[in-house]
Amino acid sequence: MIITKQKEKDKLQKCLDKYNSFYLVGCSECASLCGTGSEEALKKMEEELKASGKTVTGVFMPKTACQTLGTKVELKKEKDKIESAEAIVAMSCGAGTQTAVELYPNKPVVPSNDTMFLGNMTRFQMFDERCSMCGECVIDQTGGICPVTNCPKGLLNGPCGGMKDGKCEVSAEINCAWVRIYERQKNIGELSQMEEIIPAKDWSKKQGPHSYVAKETKKDKETKK
Repeated sequence: MIITKQKEKDKLQKCLDKYNSFYLVGCSECASLCGTGSEEALKKMEEELKASGKTVTGVFMPKTACQTLGTKVELKKEKDKIESAEAIVAMSCGAGTQTAVELYPNKPVVPSNDTMFLGNMTRFQMFDERCSMCGECVIDQTGGICPVTNCPKGLLNGPCGGMKDGKCEVSAEINCAWVRIYERQKNIGELSQMEEIIPAKDWSKKQGPHSYVAKETKKDKETKK
């Protein structure tokens, strides 16, 4: 899931002060789990804006804010409320915010959140970064543990000489990713994987902006012809 946190209040307030009326859009997926775009967060934002003398023309919770086509359909019935607002407050990740920008090119969009990383929720609203979205996954070779994300140096072959007693030289509180990988490979009977050298990563696959088509539609194929 995409992890977000609300922007620092002074920075967010500086953006909000430019406008007098807003339409609020949350996200029922990642941002809801983070507490930054949930029904409760939307209600709190609405109350705070009204308390400061602002007008809120409407509040909406799309199923998935980053799903552009779906959100477009969902927001059709909210057209008048959105048009009557000076700006939209997008309470989602950066991708969800850019959905609003794309759907309403003539309307200012204020992002209320900072997008942090791709991670797992380990406890309620506690998150660990697990993936750097590097574009070339290697965890099939490392026992399912990502060295790019979990090793502060992003080493594809380790451990480095700074490891001591299973801990990272960056911090004694960090378990060495490559010791974890070793233990994992040992436990699942694939320790021989450690003998294989992972080649240097092609970082051009990380650089963007990217577009990716999961499956060509019939229309796409006809267009190519």
